[in-house]
Amino acid sequence: MEKEYENHILYHYTDYQALDGMLHHAQLRVNNVLNMNDAAEMRYFMDGLCDAVAKRLESEGDIQRAERVRELFQEELKKEFYYSAYAACFSLHRDDAAQWERYGNRGRGVCIAFQGRHLERMATGALSLQTVFYQDDMAGHNLTGVFYRLVKRGKELSLTNPDIKKAMNYAWSCSAAFKHPSFLSEREVRLVVSPFVKEYFEVEPCYHITTERIKKYYPLDLMGMCGKIGIGLEELVPEIIIGPESTQSKSILQDYLRDNGLEELAGKVALSKCPLRRPG
Repeated sequence: MEKEYENHILYHYTDYQALDGMLHHAQLRVNNVLNMNDAAEMRYFMDGLCDAVAKRLESEGDIQRAERVRELFQEELKKEFYYSAYAACFSLHRDDAAQWERYGNRGRGVCIAFQGRHLERMATGALSLQTVFYQDDMAGHNLTGVFYRLVKRGKELSLTNPDIKKAMNYAWSCSAAFKHPSFLSEREVRLVVSPFVKEYFEVEPCYHITTERIKKYYPLDLMGMCGKIGIGLEELVPEIIIGPESTQSKSILQDYLRDNGLEELAGKVALSKCPLRRPG
């Protein structure tokens, strides 16, 4: 299999609490995509897929099947939370203003770099490393053809049909790496978990409780994942960048890394050179 990320560094923009979770507790949290700021994208993907299949049938005069397809997807979307994917998000852009503003606590956070080739080797079983694709018209998507052919076979068009069920599962998985074309400049990559594939995923969920709400996430054992491919955490992380608006002292962050047994990482701390400045 071609190693798509062999020569890429993937950048995770976040805050210092998340950094502590990754480096001190060796956990990588994957969060519910439906709770992210682009939460509608999974639904947008499924709606677009449904519309593309139905319109293809309608263009052939197959109105009855088209209506059944729309009913089928409406029924499926009622269960969207069950099919929720969980993801950790990365960008191919280093020290990028938009990434800092949207995901790096408005520039006050931190960016942790990851070796793409190592993340790719870690992504097995229910884990997958996916390049986010940006598409508005779903007519040309390969899943449109898959559903169209399933419908035209004349077999039972319901979620009890194992072929339909399998295609729906795959569609939900794909939807976790889909965004509107207006986000194209982000060049995003996601480490995606599909917990509904239970036979491949044994991590128990956790809950983060704030004064305003309860959020569900899955803590991935980052140290264990490194161990499985024969590397240490310091080999996985080639750089840590302090945000352009951050008040974090570089020397204190380096002390933190040394005191957590990450001496090598202490020499990989950099200050952002991004000229991100918010209006006063």
